[in-house]
Amino acid sequence: MSTKLPSGELAGLLEQLNVLAADTRKTFGGLSAEQLNWKPSADSWSVGQCFDHLIVTSQYFFPTLERITAGQRAISIWEKWSPLSSFFGRMIVGAMQPSAKRRFKAPARVRPSASAIGADVIEKFVESQRQLAERMRATANLDAEKIIVTSPIARFITYRLIDAYRIVVTHERRHFEQARRVMETEGFPQRVQGAKSGATL
Repeated sequence: MSTKLPSGELAGLLEQLNVLAADTRKTFGGLSAEQLNWKPSADSWSVGQCFDHLIVTSQYFFPTLERITAGQRAISIWEKWSPLSSFFGRMIVGAMQPSAKRRFKAPARVRPSASAIGADVIEKFVESQRQLAERMRATANLDAEKIIVTSPIARFITYRLIDAYRIVVTHERRHFEQARRVMETEGFPQRVQGAKSGATL
């Protein structure tokens, strides 16, 4: 099939994933386990929990992308006939913008671990980004404007594949900014110097 993505958009989204991975390693890669697990309050997330949540959420998309690439995905009746797919896509992308003030409670299946997050969570996130980018890149010759997928988190929501990619990237940037705010909160443990930098997907 010919590529029918909006001009350059897949490349742009992949570049955003690459930049986010590099920014994450540069900003948070030198944090200790204590810093990664520090929370501003009992009901807030730590830096580590923000990235644990992103790892879990991204991996829910992997099976769908793999089936699409392999030509093995069965289209549901709702995906075929839902009149709301474009609406859902625009709505979720807007709601996930880092500047959006409304807060959402993460569904139970993608909530981060309540236990201590390992010190390797940042490198695990960078690896998750690489795997996500690989699966997105494999769909480059498909028409992501016309392929409709079901949200792996909320099964009644459908959206275009291109919107799924936009949602993932926007959602990740939102939690990156949340993690940065945690670091800027009064009481955050003194930062360890020597953070790593650079990442290539």
